Amino acid sequence: MNNTFAIATKNYKQLAPLFLRLVIGFGFMVHGWAKLSRGPAGFEKLLAQLNIPFPHIMAWVSTLVELVGGLAIFLGAFTSITAVPLIFTMLVAMFTIHIHYGFSAIKTIGLTPQGPLFGPPGYEINLLYIAGLISLVITGPGVLSVDAWLVKRRK
Repeated sequence: MNNTFAIATKNYKQLAPLFLRLVIGFGFMVHGWAKLSRGPAGFEKLLAQLNIPFPHIMAWVSTLVELVGGLAIFLGAFTSITAVPLIFTMLVAMFTIHIHYGFSAIKTIGLTPQGPLFGPPGYEINLLYIAGLISLVITGPGVLSVDAWLVKRRK
């Protein structure tokens, strides 16, 4: 029996969400950390320019949602509940900022001796995050998750 056949006959489906969780969770944590480490005041100014209500509060809320929610997704903890505010965050970012720049996440707008110049990203990445989160809600976080551990513990 070759390795390809052995892999095809085993049930690895419960491992698949692990890879989504790790990338999505890490991505949210990185974005949340960037906002926190630079100070939410800068992000607050952006929110104020976009006429987002209560920009000071929303800067902190979105930063914490990305940090804590990203960690929860990374660990597979309370995945279905955690996905909701993260999806909401992506929808707000998509419809207030990224939608104006089209679909593509990468826009080459010029070339300099130092390398390419990139324009603002479109909403492609927002949709990928949303699709990944919806997938995790539908399939669950998989066997290597806090949620799976909690279910086993309750039994």
